[in-house]
Amino acid sequence: QVQLVESGGGLVQTGGSLRLSCAASGRTFSSYAMGWFRQAVGKEREFVARISRSGGGTYYADSVKGRFTISRDNDENTVYLQMSNLKPEDTAVYYCAADPLITSRSMTSMGKYDYWGQGTQVTVSS
Repeated sequence: QVQLVESGGGLVQTGGSLRLSCAASGRTFSSYAMGWFRQAVGKEREFVARISRSGGGTYYADSVKGRFTISRDNDENTVYLQMSNLKPEDTAVYYCAADPLITSRSMTSMGKYDYWGQGTQVTVSS
């Protein structure tokens, strides 16, 4: 089991940058693929990015490709989401999630991830 705690959210102007962090408990962090999702008010939670266990593989939603970068530090049990050129439509609560690589569901599916953080708010002003 793993517990996840996000941080780094806040208010930023259009075009600005933020880096989100997600700290994981436990000694098995490197056995999980990790993902970031977001949920805007009145909308469903959506996939943002994913990183493999080693960090060698990454995958992004088209809406953030080229602007967001996911990375991880397995020694520090932390996954990051560097967000640049932020837009008002990026405003949402951002969640990190851990995938124990048990199911064969799509990597963009919420159901593939067994553990979730509490979320951190990102607000982009126009």
